Amino acid sequence: MEKKRVFGYFRVSTAHQLEDRQEQQLKDYGIESRCIFGDKISGKTFDRPEYRRLVGTPEKAGILKEGDLLVICSLDRLGRNYTETGKQWDYITREIGADIKVLDMEILDTTAGSGLERQFMCDLIIKILSYVAEKERLANHKRQSEGYEVMPTDEYGRKVSKRTGRHCGRPEVQFPKNWNEVYQSWVLEEISGVEAIKLLGITKSAFYRLVKRHEAENPNPDRKNRRETPKGCKDKKHKKRTKGAN
Repeated sequence: MEKKRVFGYFRVSTAHQLEDRQEQQLKDYGIESRCIFGDKISGKTFDRPEYRRLVGTPEKAGILKEGDLLVICSLDRLGRNYTETGKQWDYITREIGADIKVLDMEILDTTAGSGLERQFMCDLIIKILSYVAEKERLANHKRQSEGYEVMPTDEYGRKVSKRTGRHCGRPEVQFPKNWNEVYQSWVLEEISGVEAIKLLGITKSAFYRLVKRHEAENPNPDRKNRRETPKGCKDKKHKKRTKGAN
């Protein structure tokens, strides 16, 4: 019977981190240096040169073959994206037909037990990884929502970051250089909204946001009867402020 080939894989997130400890652990397990592969890259992606050379892709086979064993020091060295890690675990154990052993977690070892037990272990690990990924996603979403809710607001009700003092969400639209001239022409109904938007070089939604901000910063009671939808601008959202507007 052909002897099982054993490969080791390690990963560090940056070039400043040392891979010596992981590499030594793999050597202590009995893996030859020529059979150890490693990457210095973030664990969020599996698009890593040495990992792909070892494991391959559905389009191109790697060095790892059916019956081989892949050894890693810890699960997060394989990847930090639990959803993708689950997919990779499934690909290695099912598609390639290789085994995986995680040194710091004895339960994560597909070489233990019979074929039925191995299949059960693979299914269990994939379900656990999927569960952890979903829990992490929900926790991150909750933290983001809670953080957003407690943010202070400015006089216009916009959320402001406590740390940077900047507005959250999409960048604030700035007044174009020709704003005052175009705005006055629009107020006096010399030009339509469509023409004003074209002259300013902005979108319709940006135009009305700037109008709202400009009129909040420069209140003028005499403008109250100005129509909100100039001729040529068929926007149902922007109705006349008063029935008597021209």
